[in-house]
Order: sequence, then C-alpha cells, then structure tokens
Amino acid sequence: MPQTRIVVVGSANMDLVATAPALPRPGETVLGTDFVMVAGGKGANQAVAAVRAGASCAFLGAIGSDSFGVTLRARITAAGVDTSRLRVTYGTSGVALVMVSADGENAIVVSPGANASMTGLTEDERSLVRAADVLVAQLEIPVETVTEAALAARDAGTRVVLNAAPARPLPAELLAATDLLVVNEGEAHALTGRGSDEPRALLDLVPRAVLTLGGAGALYVDRDGTTAHVPAFAVDVVDSTAAGDAFTAALAVAWGEGRELLDAVRWAAAAGAASVRRLGASVALPGRAEIDEIYARA
Repeated sequence: MPQTRIVVVGSANMDLVATAPALPRPGETVLGTDFVMVAGGKGANQAVAAVRAGASCAFLGAIGSDSFGVTLRARITAAGVDTSRLRVTYGTSGVALVMVSADGENAIVVSPGANASMTGLTEDERSLVRAADVLVAQLEIPVETVTEAALAARDAGTRVVLNAAPARPLPAELLAATDLLVVNEGEAHALTGRGSDEPRALLDLVPRAVLTLGGAGALYVDRDGTTAHVPAFAVDVVDSTAAGDAFTAALAVAWGEGRELLDAVRWAAAAGAASVRRLGASVALPGRAEIDEIYARA
C-alpha cells in the first residue's frame, strides 16, 4: 500500500509541562511533582502523529529565531516530518504552558509567538497542498491561512480534515471546503450552540463530523444519515494532552488509506487511547504497531 501523503498546516510550540496532584485554582500555588519540555503545538503534534501512524507528512508552520525554534525544528525533523518549508520568524517561538493533574486532566495556556506570523501561503506551499491526499488543519494559526490552504485543497480534490480547535468563529468558505470536521463538545457548542445532545447540528456546516467525547468515546455523523457511537478503549490514563492530536492525525491517515470512515474513527480512537498512557504531547504520540495492538481489542 502506498503511503498516504499528508500535509499539516498549523502551529509549533515548545510545551513546558508540569505535573501536580491537582490543578491549581485561581490564585493558588501548588507544589508540582515533575517537569518536561517537549516539542508541541497542535500542528506539529499532528504532523508527528501522522508519520508515526504510517503516513508521509510535510508540515507548514512558523517557528521563532530563538533557541526554542532551533529545538523545535530539530525535534520535528527527527520525527520524520518534512520541515523543508518551515518558516523562521524573527522573535519568539510559540510556547504552551501545560499543567497536568494526577488523574490526567490538564489546563493549557498558549502564547502564539511565531505562529501568529503564519499569514498567507506561497505558490510552492499551495502546490504542496494540492499534491497531498489529505490536508489536516487546526486553528492555532491565523484562520485566513487555514482557509487559503483549505481552498487550495478543495480545488485539487485533496481531502480536508479540520480540527476546529481552539474554538472560534469560522468563515463560511472554510466550512464549505471542509470534508471532515473534528471537534470536542466545547468546540461543537461554540459552532452550533449544541453539544453531544445534538451532534447532527454539525451537519448544517459540513458533510461529515466527528464529535470527540473523551472517556466516552466519539460520535460520527454524516449527511447520508449515519450516526454512530465509537466507544473509547479502556487504558490507564497518565496525561490526556496528546489524545486529540493523535486521534485527528490517525483519522486522516486511515481515511487517506481508503478505510471506511467509521472504521477510521475506531482506529483513531485506538490512537487516542494509546497516547494517554505517557506524559507529554509529541513524546506520547503512538506508532502504528501500538495503535494496531489497541485497535485489535475491538
């Protein structure tokens, strides 16, 4: 089987991850238990996850001219992602401050840094998108750039998977170019005013959607009338930070390989489950064999 060709357009951040028995309340200081510094950002995470899931992947994004930027490029490249078009902007790279509790819940603050400079696409970048099997995008870079990439993909017949996170209003032309929308309950509510109580409301915006429900699994809906619940796989949760990115990337890879979408959602659920068993984001993203091992439980 030829490798699925994925292009990810999105953010790259340095994740500063601290663990503690519980997340601090406003104004509270808690004593932490561990700290790691890892490459992250939803775009970079999904690019690395796509490679580990078996695809070839090119990443379109921006890093700063600081030491974090040097480290980000090195780590994303070492993961097997094509970073030849990764932009460098004078100034700081994106940074995410991540707090993780003992039960795996997290709270995250993101400072965009160079990600905010990812405006417009060059003709070379648009050509790369047009040659891909699947474009994967999120919303941690300017939405105008995401829209431009999605329109280039649509014109070439490249499938568009949009992970609409973080939640924000979306232009109609971006939604019209989206083949598959991936959102959690909060993001679904921001887009439609509904959550898991009415997932089919998403179909007023896009032809197909996956609503992720954390430990409750995911709901898949499409305009052909399908509504299906995919249960989560039972695993010991250490850190859920990477779960959404592992899920979205694996879903794009499986769909690009020709799996039926409902089966692709099941495989993506296995990827999400595999990712929560380790601390951190990019370092927790699972390989294909690990995904297959958990998927086999279905």
